[in-house]
Amino acid sequence: MNDLLNLAGVVPVLAVTSTAFVKFGVVLAILRRALGGNAVPPATVAFVLAAVFAVFVAAPVAERTYAATNALSGKATVAERWSAAAKPAADFFLAHTPKAEREAFVDLAKRLRPEAERASVTGTELSILAPAFCIAELKSAFQVGFFLYLPFLLIELLVSTILLALGMQRLQPEMVSLPFKLLLFVAVDGWHLLARGLLLGYA
Repeated sequence: MNDLLNLAGVVPVLAVTSTAFVKFGVVLAILRRALGGNAVPPATVAFVLAAVFAVFVAAPVAERTYAATNALSGKATVAERWSAAAKPAADFFLAHTPKAEREAFVDLAKRLRPEAERASVTGTELSILAPAFCIAELKSAFQVGFFLYLPFLLIELLVSTILLALGMQRLQPEMVSLPFKLLLFVAVDGWHLLARGLLLGYA
């Protein structure tokens, strides 16, 4: 029973840190801030959307993992099953983690181990690939968020300038700019472009 409880606590952590959820969650959080000061869309909607996108990206990896473990005979050892299950995830991390991040965590792993064990660090272990992937996803999310934020920031600055020129300092710029931000986002089909751009990044 305790093992099941421990597993139940570990699974959500792995689901967040070992999938694209981190990137999707950060990008959607930045979009919420850019649109309406953490009001649009609601946090629950953004969380669910990030989870749906993450499942969409992880589905092929999960299918390959299931196929690899299902192909093993009933006499396969735990180590063999783990190796077969871990390979699709490792391949996914390798494909979507820049070399610089992988090398940085290889160097850190070697520094944290005794000198006699450093030669065994190859950079293909999940213990290295997973955090390197997570950091790479955060970096990518900030890059996407920066370019996503800019047009909404320009609208905010334009509205603030107009309100100051009209002597309407008491009127909050966020209240006036929100309709224009929403109009811009709908006019360019923002949800489609955002989903397409984020998901095709893992093609």
